[in-house]
Amino acid sequence: MTTPAPIAVALDAPDLETAARWAGLVTPHVSTVKVGLELYLRYGPDVIASVRGASGVRVFLDLKLHDIPNTVAAAARAVARLKPAILTVHAAGGPAMVQAAVAAAPDAQIAAVTLLTSLSDADLREIGIQGPPDDAVRRMAAVAVGAGAQALVCSPREVAALRAEVGPGITLITPGVRPAGADAQDQARVATPEDAIANGADLLVIGRPITGAPDPGAAAASIAATLRRMTDKE
Repeated sequence: MTTPAPIAVALDAPDLETAARWAGLVTPHVSTVKVGLELYLRYGPDVIASVRGASGVRVFLDLKLHDIPNTVAAAARAVARLKPAILTVHAAGGPAMVQAAVAAAPDAQIAAVTLLTSLSDADLREIGIQGPPDDAVRRMAAVAVGAGAQALVCSPREVAALRAEVGPGITLITPGVRPAGADAQDQARVATPEDAIANGADLLVIGRPITGAPDPGAAAASIAATLRRMTDKE
């Protein structure tokens, strides 16, 4: 049996039925499906069971929790019962907040989001983050990992530098992944799946290039095959 590719398909669907259908189409080819804030707020915990289905695919619950430590701990504890494989928090919440999430959801990988991939260099300067994005990402990553985060979410362009910063034991998750020729849409710092994996990413978040295709299952299979060919050459 073919090993599923290290891809988390972002199920940014307009309704629960569409999200479940997309999940069913892609799960033979990918390891993970991602439920974001909009879908979770619209349908609540039921969405997790719907997209997990009978396949038992790993669910990445991308809520990007960001609040005082006590509130984040309570929120993480509330969703931990849904058994997500990955749960996101914002690294900008600080070490006590990250540590609270790790303690509250011990069976999930807590993934700290560094800088959103929609932010350009100009955006970062406007909100007071000076210097290259790589520098800010490395600082935030080191703090989050020191607080117990087992994974980090970063731009594929920052993966190599981040891998050097945190070492091999931390899972690096990269949104902003677009196959060659695909529209970047609202992502500012992007890379192809091949480049992201070559630079050290462990899990690629891919949404519209798969879910917006006429056949999401075929699109997922095609990208998975490309990554498999890379592995075979190594």
